[in-house]
Amino acid sequence: MREQYRSTPFLEADLAPAPMDQFTRWFKEAATGGLHEPNAMIVSTATPDGRPSSRTVLLKQYDHRGFVFFTNYDSRKGREIAANAQVSLLFPWHPLARQVSVTGTASRVGRDETAAYFRTRPHGSQLGAWASEQSSVLGGREELLRRYEELDARYPEGKQVPVPPQWGGFRVAPQEVEFWQGHRNRLHDRLRYVRTDAGEWRVERLAP
Repeated sequence: MREQYRSTPFLEADLAPAPMDQFTRWFKEAATGGLHEPNAMIVSTATPDGRPSSRTVLLKQYDHRGFVFFTNYDSRKGREIAANAQVSLLFPWHPLARQVSVTGTASRVGRDETAAYFRTRPHGSQLGAWASEQSSVLGGREELLRRYEELDARYPEGKQVPVPPQWGGFRVAPQEVEFWQGHRNRLHDRLRYVRTDAGEWRVERLAP
């Protein structure tokens, strides 16, 4: 199974000065290009002894400081980030023959920022954050549904749901951001921003 990618060359002259500006350009094109959930990204973490794990989560915010997603801090990814803050992100925009990969350091966002985002979530998602002890072993689906129903009775629609203390955001501050554009004959473009010790960005072209 193989596809010949057809696209225009992606050159250094096309790049924005900083990776988050370039990400904004490509993200807007992905969002307006009909992609399903263009903010879906693969988050990879690892234990201190190097055992990796990956999962798909949704990007909820981004700016010059980095990429933000929200989760249960007691989940597998939450525990692994607490022990090893080095994280990678991957945006697989296959219909555009593009992907963006990020490596960086994750840290918790402030509780005010977490609370502000939590208030924007649908009521059911707020209850779900309480009902699910993420990554823990369940005896069956009925156990999860029972927890949800108990919470729904305690916090019916219209009643404010408190923010779970074990739930919140992580911000991944990038150290490297690679923009990949597919081409025919596997002659892909790979342009990577690398943060220097001085805090500036150096651009490198990588062989495909």
